[in-house]
Amino acid sequence: MQLSNRQIFKNHLAIPSSLKEPIEIVKANGIYLYSSEGKEYIDLVSGVSVSNVGHLHPKVTTAIKEQLNHYMHLMVYGKYIQSPQVKLTQRLVENLPDKLNSVYLVNSGSEAVEGALKLAKRVTGRTGIISFNNAYHGSTHGALSVLGNEEMKNSYRPLLPDVHFYDFNDHAVVDAITSSVAGIIMEPLQTEAGIIIPDIDWLHAIRKKCDETGTLLIFDEVQLGFGRSGKLFAFENFNVIPDILCLAKAMGSGMPVGAFISSVENMNKLTYNPVLGHITTFGGHPVSCAAALAGLDVILDEKLHEKANETGTKFTELLSGEKTILEIRQVGLMVGVELRPEYDVSKLIYSFQQNGLIVDQFLFNNNSFRIAPPLTITDNEVLIIVNKIKRSLQTLSPETI
Repeated sequence: MQLSNRQIFKNHLAIPSSLKEPIEIVKANGIYLYSSEGKEYIDLVSGVSVSNVGHLHPKVTTAIKEQLNHYMHLMVYGKYIQSPQVKLTQRLVENLPDKLNSVYLVNSGSEAVEGALKLAKRVTGRTGIISFNNAYHGSTHGALSVLGNEEMKNSYRPLLPDVHFYDFNDHAVVDAITSSVAGIIMEPLQTEAGIIIPDIDWLHAIRKKCDETGTLLIFDEVQLGFGRSGKLFAFENFNVIPDILCLAKAMGSGMPVGAFISSVENMNKLTYNPVLGHITTFGGHPVSCAAALAGLDVILDEKLHEKANETGTKFTELLSGEKTILEIRQVGLMVGVELRPEYDVSKLIYSFQQNGLIVDQFLFNNNSFRIAPPLTITDNEVLIIVNKIKRSLQTLSPETI
């Protein structure tokens, strides 16, 4: 007897979490997902901020098909001049500050973080790393070492030594940045904590102290990059330029690709002592780079990053005043909706699904849910979604405390 996809999924696919009855998706387009049962869902997660230009954007799929006619993987990244890599890095550098002019292409956000940590140590000759509580930077060993949640990493110790954690917006971290610290890694605003926005003076104080001590400031924009924050890159919201920038997720418009970006001077240190100071077989895969370039051009040409803040503000305004909501935090089209303590978000997620919405909670804020649809969403679709959200909120009853 031939097994169904659902049976194979349950029996043979290794997954890090479990759902009673996961939806089987057979098609996706724009902001919509379609199940094997014929039901339409609106995607408010975007594959965790991956599908910024929507699912199956025609310009992205065309770029993929055209590249397939030329070549796919050729050789370890850096060995050959490959047009998709060259064109993508050129477009990125054209839209970044002058000192972020050298792009190392990898496959994912965790890889970008790993490369950034190595680069900070290689450039400074130091070992100390500063990170933040409730920060998410990935699941590989190095990335896990700077992840700010003990429950998620305690089973995998020992991790990297000399990593120190502080609370986001805590001024004590400024004094902790000394000449023994290689790098401080942070999201310009914390995502998995529920959209926690930085105090701008605090962020500028960190930049100033890094300059004084020769510490490298690493911004993890794996979730925030490529228009999600209302700017092409989130650091533009705060007028603070990092020494190393980590990108992934939306970078590939649905294809796997990531990057860590710094100055040519810094990156050149990976070419000696040792040679091949960082290496990746599939980093900068030609098909992924073709997709990434097409997606970046869509964002720039259609000004999706500028539209994001307007759309996010619309969600905030339309949901304000709901009795079940305690607070709404928003930057661009990344919205964190926190319920009052007496309401259970996990029950709400199920209600959302029943109403045709795909929504999830934040990793480190159990009482909030995110609204982060593709940036291509229309005003009319926003109204439809808000009505569905309100309908779901009306199903909630206060928990007994």
